[in-house]
Amino acid sequence: MENIGALSVLTAFCLAVFAVIAAIAGKYGRRPFLVVSAERAVYAIWLLLTIAAAVLVSSLIKGDYRMAYVASHSNRAMPLVYKFAAWWGGQEGSLLFWSWILSCYSAVVVFTNRRKFREMMPIVVAILMTTLAFFVGMISFVASPFQLLMAGKGVIDVGDGNGLSPLLQWWTMAIHPPMLYLGYVGFTVPFAFAMASLVTKQPGEAWIHTTRRWAIVTWLFQSTGVSLGMYWAYTVLGWGGYWGWDPVENASLMPWITATAFLHSVMMQEKKGMMKVWNMVLVSATFLLSILGTTLTRTGLVSSVHAFAQSPVKPYFTTFILTATALTAFAIIRNLPYLRSEVKLESVVSRESSFLFNNLILLASCFAVLWGTLFPVLMEAISGEKETIDAPYYNRVNVPIGLFLLLLTGIGPLIAWRKSSLNSLKRAFLIPSIIGAAVAIILLACGVHQIAPLISFGLCAFVIATIVIEFWKGARAIHAKESLPMPRAVVELTWRNTRRYGGYLVHMGIVFMFIGFTGNAFNLRQTLSLGLNQSTRFGHYELKLLSVTNGDNSNYESSRAFVDVSRDGHVIDQLTPEIRLYKSSQEQSSIIAIRRRLNEDLYVNFAGISPDNTKAIFQMSILPLVAWVWIGYFVLLGGTIICLIPSKVRLHYARTEIVGFTRATATVQS
Repeated sequence: MENIGALSVLTAFCLAVFAVIAAIAGKYGRRPFLVVSAERAVYAIWLLLTIAAAVLVSSLIKGDYRMAYVASHSNRAMPLVYKFAAWWGGQEGSLLFWSWILSCYSAVVVFTNRRKFREMMPIVVAILMTTLAFFVGMISFVASPFQLLMAGKGVIDVGDGNGLSPLLQWWTMAIHPPMLYLGYVGFTVPFAFAMASLVTKQPGEAWIHTTRRWAIVTWLFQSTGVSLGMYWAYTVLGWGGYWGWDPVENASLMPWITATAFLHSVMMQEKKGMMKVWNMVLVSATFLLSILGTTLTRTGLVSSVHAFAQSPVKPYFTTFILTATALTAFAIIRNLPYLRSEVKLESVVSRESSFLFNNLILLASCFAVLWGTLFPVLMEAISGEKETIDAPYYNRVNVPIGLFLLLLTGIGPLIAWRKSSLNSLKRAFLIPSIIGAAVAIILLACGVHQIAPLISFGLCAFVIATIVIEFWKGARAIHAKESLPMPRAVVELTWRNTRRYGGYLVHMGIVFMFIGFTGNAFNLRQTLSLGLNQSTRFGHYELKLLSVTNGDNSNYESSRAFVDVSRDGHVIDQLTPEIRLYKSSQEQSSIIAIRRRLNEDLYVNFAGISPDNTKAIFQMSILPLVAWVWIGYFVLLGGTIICLIPSKVRLHYARTEIVGFTRATATVQS
């Protein structure tokens, strides 16, 4: 079976190289049959990589321990879901997973555009297949998941494997990497269309209209992947947080930031013919940062709990990303006259300028994160000494940037296009400003004296007020005109312009997440030791250790603590944090116990037993408002899905045009 997998990958590599050559030769040699053969090669590559993936997954599930990858990342005791997740749990398998997703995307792109954009499609295919050829080449020649274990002159079967790292044996890790990869890989498609439009100098905004949904969907996947990674860190790592500015966390955040900027500024190109250079730079930066994130994770450039160890793929990834960056920059600079905007910015006080400021601030944030991530790598390369950039640097830089972005989130929808008058600004901002200031004053009176949280909560209230007012004004007009109940009027309003009001909901989700982020300023942490039936006070809770029980199964040994949680003399909950020792790897992991509420989480990590075996050690935290981070994600998810639904007005016009065309055709025929 391993020979079938390896041969499928090698054949896919050869076909990817052929597709690049055939697509370019077919376009510039004016030989359409070569372009068609390149597109058909894309389908064949998808089939071959699907076969290779099926071979690897089957080997992981069945336990073919002759294969080095299976022996390293699977074992008999692991649940089925984690045996499947082992596909992307290691270096070689994750490269195959990356390649397979790109082959799926490429096949969908070719199929859906088989009769459209015939000038651009050869270049699109060439870019997609060049990227795929690189990754498949890594699997074929550098890091194959089908390598066998050898001893002397023969193949050996070790009988059982090491299994996944205990940190990866958690339900979010069966979902988080696929979501993140769907985002990372998906950004290749808008990049390919953008570069094809640039190279072929296509008139109009065809590539924008084609790739807008791609960009939104891949941005949603990236958002989901980042959020699941935060949730995994929060519930598995045991340090009481969800974001530590780890290099690999940063690597997933940076393309999300530039993609967010692209989704905002792309509206300017659609509506006004502006920001063409911005959009080309942003879509290119998103793709390149996705490759950089993949590079940081797989080459051992950075030290991280999320990253793989040092591997032989490092020089190849470094060469690829440097070459791609140079070629992209050359293409953009050479074609700058083609990217000249059709409309000039008329006023600083306009919605156009708010989009521009939004882009500038997002890029500033991305650069700050990029510099903090790469600075230790650069310093080690130059001086040979390891430097570290800690969380305080990122917080000092990004907290002001985040607050300014929050302000723009509220200001942007209220400013008119082209130019806003002073009177219109007063009408738009008066009520939201009063609400935001009132919230800040109330919190100050309640004892919140830290400046950043006061500003953040005030801005959150300001933005929520602007969004609610926008929904209220539109729904009230529909209610008055059509006599619909207000809840139904809100639904009707949203359906009539899904992009606008779905976007408002996305902004609302971001605001809710900011509320959760701001709660970090009030975290309370303490390490406590408890004997059996001993109680202790922690914040406004009283905790009592009832018992510690041991468990054993084929995969791990466990110790579970039972802790009663009381408040005002009444037991309100029982928490059961757990420690697991996995037998195959002899590695330990924690199962965190969390009492979740909208206002705060009580977070208890069972850290072990004291040296004298008389007390259990707990790391406890009270984490205000964390729940709003997860609530914010689900609101963002709902808003993004709404953005992808065609508006009622557009559906009506589309149906009208179809009916009109049908009648005209019938008239001509008669």
